[in-house]
Amino acid sequence: MKTLHLLRHAKSSWDDISLEDHDRPLSKRGRRTAEAVATLLAGDHQNIDLVLGSTARRVWETLEPILASVKPARIVLERKLYMARPATLLDRLRRIDESMQTVLVVSHNPGLHEFALALGEPDARDLLPPISGKFPTGALATFQITTTWRRLAPGTAKLLGYRAPRDPAAPNAGKT
Repeated sequence: MKTLHLLRHAKSSWDDISLEDHDRPLSKRGRRTAEAVATLLAGDHQNIDLVLGSTARRVWETLEPILASVKPARIVLERKLYMARPATLLDRLRRIDESMQTVLVVSHNPGLHEFALALGEPDARDLLPPISGKFPTGALATFQITTTWRRLAPGTAKLLGYRAPRDPAAPNAGKT
């Protein structure tokens, strides 16, 4: 069995409106959320084999405390994951080496939210925010993948848990 964590980057700052969207840093609240998610992932005692993320500054800053806590085997940041659509995320995951058992993807909405809704088995839609709702910054959805990465398809992953940033350390938030 494989595990896939989908994490929306933590809250970014709009203090400097001259910055391009790609270059916005985390806000103070975003840094606190990133630290809470790092604690949560470290507490799950899972080795993370691969981290995939966009090249946006807020993604890197979300990852900093996580990388210090869980020390993944490999980190890959790709520009094409910046504001990626669900099809782009699926295509990228299908190209992961099969030896990777646990993968963390850190990306952006709306694509990440749409991908989470599409990836999960039908009952996952009841536990994730609806597409008309909000997959907030810092939200984490964890899926069990029972197939190979190459055969990953919409509707095939089991949602193990969903945690929103207001209480990212809640052990049973959204557990199925």
